Amino acid sequence: MRTTPLRLTAHSAAAALVAAALAAPAAAQAPVPDNLERLSNFQTTGITEFTTIDQTGSKADAIRKTLEGVTLPDGFKIDLYAIVPDARHMAVGPQGVVTFVGTRKTKVWAVTDRDKDRVADEVKDFAPSLEFVIPNGPCFSPDGFLYIAEQNRVLVFPAAEFFYESPDVAAFNVVPQGELIPASEESFNHTARVCRIGPDGKLYISLGQPYNVPAPDKLDLYRKEGIGGIIRIGTDGKGREVYTYGIRNSVGHDFDPQTGDLWFTDNQVDGMGNDIPPGEINHQTAAGQHFGFPWYGGGSVRTTEYETDELPDDLVMPAVETVAHAADLGMMFYRGSMFPAKYKNALFSAQHGSWNRTTPVGARVMVTFVAEDGTATTQPFAEGWLTDSGEYLGRPVDVAMLKDGSLLVSDDLAGAIYRISYEK
Repeated sequence: MRTTPLRLTAHSAAAALVAAALAAPAAAQAPVPDNLERLSNFQTTGITEFTTIDQTGSKADAIRKTLEGVTLPDGFKIDLYAIVPDARHMAVGPQGVVTFVGTRKTKVWAVTDRDKDRVADEVKDFAPSLEFVIPNGPCFSPDGFLYIAEQNRVLVFPAAEFFYESPDVAAFNVVPQGELIPASEESFNHTARVCRIGPDGKLYISLGQPYNVPAPDKLDLYRKEGIGGIIRIGTDGKGREVYTYGIRNSVGHDFDPQTGDLWFTDNQVDGMGNDIPPGEINHQTAAGQHFGFPWYGGGSVRTTEYETDELPDDLVMPAVETVAHAADLGMMFYRGSMFPAKYKNALFSAQHGSWNRTTPVGARVMVTFVAEDGTATTQPFAEGWLTDSGEYLGRPVDVAMLKDGSLLVSDDLAGAIYRISYEK
């Protein structure tokens, strides 16, 4: 294995400096004190107030104006569903009562449409007595348990959909603070975890690795811990294993409702140019498969740092290569019945948009159709948040389905959730 210093391929000294800044993990942070122990013992915390978000006024009007420029296939329309600051990944309650929305900051939001007019009436913070640290990834079990994957902790809230009206909500550790990844590997970079409950009833959590390309001396640790992979654990926190290897920073996954196979997005190496390497949508058919990083930077493009190294055996190449640096994030298989039949079991995904590409790309919702032979093709579904002059008016993060079959899209730039519906 090579021990020479890693190099970052870039087109300018400035790009190299930025990439270098992103390369190193920040110092490990001490666990944040909070009220988890009291909530785990069904004790009150003394917190009585919520933070609520106004759903009217000039901000709502401006967002609706932006949506007038979003294009969709015939028969579809898009509307503002809720104003939600820093909206990231979403989990719709199994009973359809409330949608929980994660952020990359310190809040989880509870979004409620009380009169069922398909526009949210109330947005307030969830479990305000808790100190969350990058609670990006909420997900629900079929029986109504809410899991929240933070930077370095996983919590569970039994019956959250019915007790979120109180500031104090029963909460328990699944993975205690500091045990999702080693504290030495905590970083400001690639910290947005996502989670899903798989067909086997286990919890699947993605663990982005903190570097642009990691040094060789990190690989054994990362392989052991599942950093740069997806782990699965029991919902009781036991039986941890690494399910997926060889990914850089996956921020979206879901299970094919027909086959049970895992599909996931992956964000690829920066600093190699505008048009390489491609982004990825991957298809996993068995536990333990390896998807090529860091030997591949994306698709079949070798990283500069590992280009002369021998490749590991049995690498799995992406099912779909997407446009370079579009930042494919949240994804889900469409299980509803509102949309036309061709969208049944199609894969919807959000492209957040590029941060360092000379000509910006992304900021749209994509749809991927998977054929019976497993081949997949991807095309734009909703776009218009990126102007011709290269200005982002919004940056989609995640997609989720309401009980009526309409599609929610979160946007952390605009601080909003949109609803896409279809009428014949």
